[in-house]
Amino acid sequence: MFQHLVNLFFPKSCAGCSSFLLTNELVICTQCRFDIPLTNHHKIEENEVMKKFYGRVPLEFAGALFYFHKKGIVQEMIHKLKYKGQEEIGEAIGYWYAEELKNVEIICSADFIIPVPLHKKRRKTRGYNQVDAFGKALSDKLGIPFDETILRRNVYAKTQTKKDLLDRIEVKEATFEAVFNENHHGKHFVLIDDVVTTGSTLEICSKALLKIPDAKISIVCMAMSHQ
Repeated sequence: MFQHLVNLFFPKSCAGCSSFLLTNELVICTQCRFDIPLTNHHKIEENEVMKKFYGRVPLEFAGALFYFHKKGIVQEMIHKLKYKGQEEIGEAIGYWYAEELKNVEIICSADFIIPVPLHKKRRKTRGYNQVDAFGKALSDKLGIPFDETILRRNVYAKTQTKKDLLDRIEVKEATFEAVFNENHHGKHFVLIDDVVTTGSTLEICSKALLKIPDAKISIVCMAMSHQ
């Protein structure tokens, strides 16, 4: 009863279009759910994300749930998640994607879900890692442990526009480190992030995790940048 009164006087808005949500709608309105461009990567073995990493890192699976277009619904959602503190968006996307991934055997048999980490300074400023709620929802629905301690970010990312390409690569290679023990040997890690663009950060994170003996890597993202 109290919650109904709260919703009456302070109605919640859709993360995509900002229209008021109806009683049976959560985070994303029905119209936006219909309009959001889905990739269906979980149904395509040689999908676009997998192809992006060919020759860069060996992957068991890779995919994203949405296509990310400039000024589109997904961009609005990710912006609110990343900069407006609306972590419920990540949770909603995680539960949505988990429904699709529950039939992907290679993912369901994985051992850990690991977020691309923020540097401790960035996390302190923002107050949270925007992919944590996404990962915890996947973990809850798929029964795969979520662990944010295995992958660590050691370098605080600053603007690098004045550095040449080689310098940027050297900085990135030293950015991430896997923290592991014998219990992590031979495990399958699902690396998660919000949007995959060039894939450079995910590539370096994957290479850090592959220093764990006999490790296997999959990549799962909320969205993929798409022209």
